[in-house]
Amino acid sequence: MLVANARMYAVTPAVKAAWQHLFAWTARESGVPLSYIDHAAPAPLEALWQRGDLGVVFMCGFPFASATRKPQIVAAPIPSPPRYGGKPCYCTDLVVRADSAFVQLSDTFGGRIGWTVEHSQSGYQAVRHHLAALRAARFAQRIGPLVTPRRVIDALLREEIDVGPLDSYVHDLLKRHEPETASKLRVVESTVMTPIPLLVASPGTADDATARLRHALLSCHSAPELATTLDTLLLARFVAVEAAHYEVLLDQARAADLSLSARLGVTLQ
Repeated sequence: MLVANARMYAVTPAVKAAWQHLFAWTARESGVPLSYIDHAAPAPLEALWQRGDLGVVFMCGFPFASATRKPQIVAAPIPSPPRYGGKPCYCTDLVVRADSAFVQLSDTFGGRIGWTVEHSQSGYQAVRHHLAALRAARFAQRIGPLVTPRRVIDALLREEIDVGPLDSYVHDLLKRHEPETASKLRVVESTVMTPIPLLVASPGTADDATARLRHALLSCHSAPELATTLDTLLLARFVAVEAAHYEVLLDQARAADLSLSARLGVTLQ
């Protein structure tokens, strides 16, 4: 049996349950049995992505693009909020405490910035690329690895960092399902939109099984019985994407390397 997992976007118990419902429907519709596994933090996501029995598992775009032997692409989500423009994209919201005096990102320069893990697009690479264009960007401390968006939030609320990165889709789900926490955060700047994390299967998963899972997910927005589930997940639909779609993430990382190599105090390392 293949496994399913949505740890990256299971931001609350209700959202996790919605993902489980969607994947159970996908298994029935496709005829491909799936078993949902938690793989909860602090277990590293890299260990999950290296398994040989992945059927429908969220993977960050940067490690996907960096992989020598890439997993098979199943589909990519299109979040429903207007800022995504009906495309499979997302960004990083750079957030501060809502009650802080910071008005814009530059106000945090000289302070403490958090980061998740180096292979994370939203929690590390997108921030590097964004800061590389800001000549005055300097931070006294770079706090990490914080590993998960939830720990970034916790560090902000405990005043251990002044600004931190938050996956925009995580942030939107949080605003819908945990507004009391979201209200304690404020966005001071956002990065450019880039390709969103995608659902993958292991390289060795049978092509027919992957194709059937993909077909089911690409049609889920037309299933009346999933309307509430998709609304809970802030999902418009899933679309097919190509591996080349994610190459831009490597291009941005290389550009950041070139820009930051001659400058001290800007990197997150």
